[in-house]
Amino acid sequence: MSFSNLGLSDAIVRAVTERGYTEPTPIQLQAIPAVLSGGDLLAGAQTGTGKTAGFTLPILHLLSEAKGDRTVDSHASDGRPSSNRPAEKIGQPRKRSPIRALILTPTRELAAQVEESVREYGKYLKLTSMTIFGGVGMNPQVQRLKGSVDILVATPGRLLDHVQQGTVDLSRIEILVLDEADRMLDMGFIRDIRRILALLPKQRQNLLFSATFSNDIKAFASSLLNQPTMIEAERRHLTADTVAQKVYPVDREQKRQLLTHLIKEHNWFQVLVFTRTKHGADRLVKQLMDDNIPSLAIHGNKSQAARTRALAKFKDASLQVLVATDIAARGIDISDLPHVVNFELPNVPEDYVHRIGRTGRAGAVGEAVSLVCVDELKLLADIERLIKQPLPREIVPGFEPNPHAKPEPIQNGQRGQASRGKRPDRAPSRSPQAAPQPRTARHADGERSGARSPVSRRPSGRH
Repeated sequence: MSFSNLGLSDAIVRAVTERGYTEPTPIQLQAIPAVLSGGDLLAGAQTGTGKTAGFTLPILHLLSEAKGDRTVDSHASDGRPSSNRPAEKIGQPRKRSPIRALILTPTRELAAQVEESVREYGKYLKLTSMTIFGGVGMNPQVQRLKGSVDILVATPGRLLDHVQQGTVDLSRIEILVLDEADRMLDMGFIRDIRRILALLPKQRQNLLFSATFSNDIKAFASSLLNQPTMIEAERRHLTADTVAQKVYPVDREQKRQLLTHLIKEHNWFQVLVFTRTKHGADRLVKQLMDDNIPSLAIHGNKSQAARTRALAKFKDASLQVLVATDIAARGIDISDLPHVVNFELPNVPEDYVHRIGRTGRAGAVGEAVSLVCVDELKLLADIERLIKQPLPREIVPGFEPNPHAKPEPIQNGQRGQASRGKRPDRAPSRSPQAAPQPRTARHADGERSGARSPVSRRPSGRH
């Protein structure tokens, strides 16, 4: 079946085809008609299966049909996509249109990725979009919000900053999307999300997309969604068949040397390496650079400009290794990314699924390896229990682990973003333009968050 058979407009199908996509993925086959029907949706699929297009394509169709848009030229006279330049009649001031769709994401990188998809898929439509997130100045966002914005992609904390300053109006939202909802709940955004929900019209379409269907997600969905269609395109917590997984047992003191050996021995390039903490990421980058392996780190303490530059270098294959924490890696979407390395296993087994889902995307083949010391054997067992399969082990000659080594406990201070109930990549951060905020935590990712409250305590009433 093609995208044109799903009821999407010719303009959207044309844009999708130009990006090289001809057949919808399983999640898209189910989600697109469900969203087009106008009802609420609870959708889950493993990462890399096309969830973003599953909601952006039908949203673009619904908004453009209601607006009466017609196909437009792909580029305006200044070379920018015309979707960012709505037609204006000469001699008449442009009317400020209401924000009609709100897409919430847990991280900056994911927000940027989603909004890029909105622009690409909607480039032949007269719809406008923008992102707002922390880590950058508010003033350019304020100025952009004064213009026409149909689709807003935002992270919760910065969105509430704008709400407090009165620079954004959410009173006419028609469609709400919570993307990677499971991660937002894990990161402690439940309080911020509830505050945002209270600002939206009661009559709206709600779409909740999640890589996993945890009990917390189902409980939250029951409080938010009204008789939703439920879609789960893949079996729960199943890792993609296109990803070859392997475990390298090694002593903790030999991990860095083994990583260097694997990269050089197999001539790996475009290697995404995960660590638990920001300091661990910076330390590993320094060690790899000492080994003449070009590397950069991406995490919540890095400025947005530094994160953007590192990600751009990694995407264009001019950077060999990108070392990331879990929170910063959300939104890294690179076609044909060949290698993902768990330098340290995550404390939350679901994060393993998210990590290795950065490779083997859209049917491409990828490799995910984990360097596991004696301290992490229980974490490994938890992961294997979750994905319902044992991971093959391979001992590299010269890096044999000491069979008599005793495990050392992983201290809370080392767990970083991997630990449930601990807010990831957290550090004090406040936009200088922002109004005084309540005493809530704020992620170094630029996002405010309250303590993770149990999802079973549902909001009163239905938002």
